[in-house]
Amino acid sequence: MKKTVVGITVVGKDREGIVATFTNFAFSKGGNIEKVNQNVIKGLFGMYLEVSFSKTVDVKKFDVEIQSLAKKEKMDVSTHHETNSEKNIAVLVTKEPLCLQTILASQKFLKGKISVIIGTEKTLEPLAKKAKIPFVTIDDKDQQKAEEKIIIVCKKYDIDLISLARYMRILSPNFVWRYPNRIINIHPSLLPAFPGALAYAQAYERGTKIIGVTAHYVTENLDQGPIIFQDSFKVNPDDTLDKIKTNGQKLEADTLLKAIKMHLENKLEVRWRKVHIKSK
Repeated sequence: MKKTVVGITVVGKDREGIVATFTNFAFSKGGNIEKVNQNVIKGLFGMYLEVSFSKTVDVKKFDVEIQSLAKKEKMDVSTHHETNSEKNIAVLVTKEPLCLQTILASQKFLKGKISVIIGTEKTLEPLAKKAKIPFVTIDDKDQQKAEEKIIIVCKKYDIDLISLARYMRILSPNFVWRYPNRIINIHPSLLPAFPGALAYAQAYERGTKIIGVTAHYVTENLDQGPIIFQDSFKVNPDDTLDKIKTNGQKLEADTLLKAIKMHLENKLEVRWRKVHIKSK
């Protein structure tokens, strides 16, 4: 019988005994801990457990019981299990359209459903309306407040995967830890070169002869998550910065889409901070 795997994220105020509390709960339900990762930053605790069950498990009952434990321990807990063949996708955007347009144009080829588009402004709302996909504007300048609202939206739509389609905000550990290896970003450089903003301008100023893009999973460390795919293009001596940006944005969209497709097809696996493509 195929085993059932449940991913559990635990986020809240750091204190002793939390790891034991939730691992013991998993053992008590007949689960085997396959992965465990924990972090503490400025008193904020985050843990990801991957628990497998070789026998039949009532996933709904498991979810109810772990939420009861979470309430008792005053921790924010979420579970993730592949019970649906069609995964729910949230796309986070700001105002650059090409990545979103490319994803929307390929909807029918994705093993998932774009359930909601979340924007920091309304610029791309017409694209969502045309595609008949809910668009939610969350324009709070305070990133903590914005993330609290995004979390509510993601829970409402039971989101499995988050795609940052040129979402120009930095996500905090409090958010990232809730979606381990389930947030994909596209960055306009061949990481680790030129992290952060204005990557094309940095590359142009340095006279780089090859410029590329990187699709990667998001972690609490800016632009340092496991790399999924990279691609590049040559820079001609007479190329302007605008020309470089145009070429780069097209490549960004294509590379992001490729990473999303592979994730949805369950062909990617993260081991020791590296992404491996599963063999058939």
